[in-house]
Amino acid sequence: MNFFVIFFGIVSLFIIWLILDFCLGRHKHHSSVRKMETPILHGDFDIFPHGKELFHDYFSVLREAERHIHVLFYIVKDDAFSQEFLSILKEKARTGVEVRLLLDRLGSWKVKGAEIKELRAAGVEFAFSNPVKLPYLFYSMQVRNHRKISIIDGRIGYLGGFNIGKEYIDEEPSLGPWRDYHLKISSESVNFLQSEFLIDWERCTGVDLQGESKYFPKLPKGAVRQQFIPTEADQLECMFISLIQLAEKSITIGTPYFIPSRKIFAELQKAVQRGVCLTIIVPAVSDHALVKEASFKYLRTLLRVGALVYQYNKGFYHAKTIVIDDKVADIGTANFDKRSLFLNQEINCYIYDPNFIDRIKGILDKDVHDSTRLTLEQLNKPNLARSMKEAVAGLVSYFL
Repeated sequence: MNFFVIFFGIVSLFIIWLILDFCLGRHKHHSSVRKMETPILHGDFDIFPHGKELFHDYFSVLREAERHIHVLFYIVKDDAFSQEFLSILKEKARTGVEVRLLLDRLGSWKVKGAEIKELRAAGVEFAFSNPVKLPYLFYSMQVRNHRKISIIDGRIGYLGGFNIGKEYIDEEPSLGPWRDYHLKISSESVNFLQSEFLIDWERCTGVDLQGESKYFPKLPKGAVRQQFIPTEADQLECMFISLIQLAEKSITIGTPYFIPSRKIFAELQKAVQRGVCLTIIVPAVSDHALVKEASFKYLRTLLRVGALVYQYNKGFYHAKTIVIDDKVADIGTANFDKRSLFLNQEINCYIYDPNFIDRIKGILDKDVHDSTRLTLEQLNKPNLARSMKEAVAGLVSYFL
């Protein structure tokens, strides 16, 4: 009897510690974050929805670098594809190109000490972002740098949803072809990405390179009017609400994880009720436990009020986009879930150019064509295992 009392006492204290750690850590983090006003820029853009084409282009540009390479990824795996990527960085560093590689501490946990030592020996400047640290251990474990940006010679940038691993080039059979959106950027917009990388680099290393003019070449204006918005804490929720409120005719959301906040969920329902056509594209298969089940309660409600929901079934759907009428298209690193809304550091690109928005809508139309429409009858069909998963998912949806 005493054993069980002690056991439950320890468990209770542990749970209380987790709650206090998270709440106090979140309060401190949110109170320290300031909203940054970002400029409207004009860049030139290309978009890659397939990993093989993206990385063929990306690796070619890396190999052609002459001065500096700055790379930030959330995930770098330990496989042949990841080794090819790291080998390119080492090769360029040995030739005298400045190479800086910043990886998320937990997302890239497979990059071990021996590999880091090799990178540094080759001349690559390496750092992990967001280490787990006192006094808020649990909260700091949850706050991840989810950005994926690269800048080569200060003239070409990349931003989007792809990470580095074999699944991103369709070599993971359990997930099938990987569908994602990644932007290639040139012209004046690249300077902003460079600045954002260097802000994150200084945060993690203490080295301030913002004043180095060699990283900011003079670049011409491009054709596409756009804006980059980096977010953390609760800033992304405000951005998404603003986008939804802009809609007059249509909202299309593409996301691997549909777990909106209470405020965003209310705005989506209001949009449908005022006559906006809401279309949501999610994957038919999941790459993480419970994320699919966590979305079902939200999708049921939206289906009841008239939203359209499609499950992509030609591989795994990892795209991160919101398109509002013909006014704005958002492509970036943020998922439509509570982790991206409240915990992760993200960066999104808001595009205001009608021609490029049409191009994005054409890709989305193809994705809808490769999807199956989800019905309320399917979600309401009795399924004990699914119901149990939904119950558990609801309890932990903030952290999925």
